[in-house]
Amino acid sequence: MSTAAKRPYRRGAPPPGTGYVPRATATAPAPAADADAAKPRAPASKVPLRKPVFTTIDQLRPQTHGHTLTARVLSARTVLDKTSPHLGRTRVAECLVGDHTGTILVTARNDQIDLLKPDTTVIFRNAKIDMFKGTMRLAVDKWGRIEVTDAADFKVNEDNNMSLVEYELVDVAEEED
Repeated sequence: MSTAAKRPYRRGAPPPGTGYVPRATATAPAPAADADAAKPRAPASKVPLRKPVFTTIDQLRPQTHGHTLTARVLSARTVLDKTSPHLGRTRVAECLVGDHTGTILVTARNDQIDLLKPDTTVIFRNAKIDMFKGTMRLAVDKWGRIEVTDAADFKVNEDNNMSLVEYELVDVAEEED
């Protein structure tokens, strides 16, 4: 069956009631809906930014997001480094980071790996906790940021590794009266 047989119209206007709207041409500007729409708008009033609330590693919980914390990179290990014709080069590394309350594994991707070198201090902004095989991993997606900062003056507590704690998802049945 040809394409022409599938469509009742070949070119021109679509049949009425199809929900399609003709495109505006480049030569004819679209008409303004109202006179107010053509007026330039006043700049919106500036909303003051909130100060970040820094958290510590021992306060992190599974499936949470929006964390801002400062940590020192202890080690970095490349897990995946492959090249694909469609996606380009994909790199994934596991980095152990810590602060004065504990340590956690960070899943770093692509350009983030270059920032997380051992013995550097970094600030994670808008980080989230992902679960991998029942353990917590800190991750920063496209909405977050990793910044290298000055060396911190805290001693890393390596005894409290939050990534070694295994969690289990439990369904809670509600009792009916």
